[in-house]
Amino acid sequence: MSFLEVMGSGGRDLRLTDKFFEINWGLILLLTVVSGVGIAMLYSVAGRSFDPWATNQLIRFFVGMAALFVVALVDIRVWLNLAYPAYGLALLLLIAVEFFGSTGMGAQRWIEIGPVRLQPSEVMKLAMVLTLARYFHGLTLDQISRPIYLLPTLLIIFVPAALVLQQPDLGTAVLLVTGGIGLLFLAGLNWKIILTGVIAAVAAVPLAWNFLLRGYQKDRIFTFIDPTRDPLGSGYNIIQSKIALGSGGVFGKGFSKGTQAQLDFLPEKQTDFIFTMLGEELGLFGAAFLLILYLLILAYCLFFALECRSQFGRLVSMGVGITFALYVFINVAMVMGLLPVVGVPLPLVSYGGTAMITLLVGFGLVMNVHIHRGVDLPRNSIAIW
Repeated sequence: MSFLEVMGSGGRDLRLTDKFFEINWGLILLLTVVSGVGIAMLYSVAGRSFDPWATNQLIRFFVGMAALFVVALVDIRVWLNLAYPAYGLALLLLIAVEFFGSTGMGAQRWIEIGPVRLQPSEVMKLAMVLTLARYFHGLTLDQISRPIYLLPTLLIIFVPAALVLQQPDLGTAVLLVTGGIGLLFLAGLNWKIILTGVIAAVAAVPLAWNFLLRGYQKDRIFTFIDPTRDPLGSGYNIIQSKIALGSGGVFGKGFSKGTQAQLDFLPEKQTDFIFTMLGEELGLFGAAFLLILYLLILAYCLFFALECRSQFGRLVSMGVGITFALYVFINVAMVMGLLPVVGVPLPLVSYGGTAMITLLVGFGLVMNVHIHRGVDLPRNSIAIW
């Protein structure tokens, strides 16, 4: 029996070698190049040294890439069945942060597990995609917009977002809510319900301003409107970011020759503001090159979703793509002054272990969808278990 015949029969007899030959090496190459750009910038920001950031990032890349291949080759039914347990585990980790979490930069976002420092909110982004895809896979198009079926999805999205907001981590909370609602739209939620939700969200802005946002978060919004109101305080980061981006010009100042970054005028240049550093040193061409790579990765997510037979696979691929796109959009818009400054890293480029590994695991799921694109998954939730 040929590979395509096996796929057409439901994919139950897929061999490991068949799956390996179905890996899309174009996507692997793009992920490697983007990660390589990040490691190069971390090398530059440390004054042409692999310590303290580039070496750790390189190790995390290899760990994440190994995880990607493992996740990609596992039967897709395994991930379908693990969706709800993964969400439950991620939710427990978020709750554990409230009691046992370690604090850094004024926020309690991490859990120390031996030598490993884990950020549960990053794990939740992926678990939420799996869970929503699993939930919608068992519904018909008509059921998705019914209130009795819609309520669980809202709980799936807003409960972890509220826990993340409590840490406080406004940027990740926004990512969770926006990504979840985006997946609702792609699953087929009626546009009238979406419009009603948008109107309700706008109407709730005064309540959020008075009861949810903390003082420093309000300052970020005021600074977004007018950075010069406190140029040496809350407005310092975005002012220096704009100076660095503008000074890079078309071709940049040269690798590791950016004055704003190398002379420490640019804050958090290894994490949130690494795109600014790239723009200063490599110019418009370097920044545009990275954004083109991001667009190609997103194109793969969309293409894999369109070729997949199962609703679960389609939504997983698009859900990971939405999360990835939001990472890029919010970070780039933030450092350019188009959005308020929030703690959102540039995917696969900013320094950070949990973010890089979870993203590569996410792309392992995208690759899994591609490999199992011809597999028929039962829509009946009882049959799946």
